[in-house]
Amino acid sequence: MAARVLRAGGAASGGGFLWRAAPCSLLPGLRKLASSNNRLREESWLKSLFVRKVDPRKDAHSNLLAKKETSSLYKLQFHNVKPECLEAYNKICQEVLPKIHEDKHYPCTLVGTWNTWYGEQDQAVHLWRYEGGYPALTEVMNKLKENQEFSRFRKERSNMLLSRKNQLLLEFSFWNEPVPRSGPNIYELRSYQLRPGTMIEWGNYWARAIRFRQDGNEAVGGFFSQIGELYMVHHLWAYKDLQTREDIRNAAWHKHGWEELVYYTVPLIQEMESRIMIPQKTSPLQ
Repeated sequence: MAARVLRAGGAASGGGFLWRAAPCSLLPGLRKLASSNNRLREESWLKSLFVRKVDPRKDAHSNLLAKKETSSLYKLQFHNVKPECLEAYNKICQEVLPKIHEDKHYPCTLVGTWNTWYGEQDQAVHLWRYEGGYPALTEVMNKLKENQEFSRFRKERSNMLLSRKNQLLLEFSFWNEPVPRSGPNIYELRSYQLRPGTMIEWGNYWARAIRFRQDGNEAVGGFFSQIGELYMVHHLWAYKDLQTREDIRNAAWHKHGWEELVYYTVPLIQEMESRIMIPQKTSPLQ
C-alpha cells in the first residue's frame, strides 16, 4: 500500500492540492522524523516543569551565595496595622526608629521603612541591617530590653497592630549593598517562595540576570531568608513612578538572554508576591 503525502500547487478535488503517492520505502524515515519531533517537543515541555539537575553540594547555600567581604545580617519586618491607627503608627515609628539608627551604641542600621501602597493594605515594612551578623543582633536585642523609651514604644505599638512577622536574611553576593538614596521614589518588593533545594540554582541564574536590570540604577538589594519562611527571596527595586517601572521592565525583554533566564527561573518558584511601597519621611531610602 502506498502512503499519501500532501503537495501544494496542484489541482485536486475541492481542496486546491494534489495528493501524490509516496513509496513505502519512505515510511520508516517519515515515522522516525515524526517521532523525533514529538520527543523534542516533549523534552522542551518537561524542561519548563522541572529544573536542571543540581550537583550535590558539600556546603550550605548561605556560604555559597552570601557576600564574603561583609558579615551583615538583615531583618525584614512586616506589620499589619489597624486601618484607623496607621497615621499614629507612622508617627511613633518616625520618632523612635531613627534614634536607634543614629545611636552608635547599637550596631544596626535602618535601611528603609515603608508603607505598602499596592499589595496588602495598611501594612508597614521595615528593613534593618546588623553589622556583625548574629552577635550584633543579640547585642541590639539585649540593649533594647534596657531602653525604657523603646519599651514604651513597643507597648504603644502593640495596641495598633493586627499581626506582625519578621525574617532574618542574608544578602546575595552579586547584588549591590543597599545604600541611602534621595527621592522621590516608589519601591517594589518582589518576594519569591522557591521550591526547597533550588536556592543555589536561583542564585546562579540571577548572578547573570542582574546585569540586565542595572541600567537605570533601579536595583536596590537582593536577599534570601535564613530564619522565618525558608527558601524565600526578596528583590528590592526603586523607580521614579509606576510608568517608569513598566518601561524598565518591558525594556529588559528586548535584551538578548533575558528571556532564557526567565524561562529557567520560573519553574523554581512556588509562589510570588509584589508590593509597591512608599517610603516614610525618615527612611534612608527615599
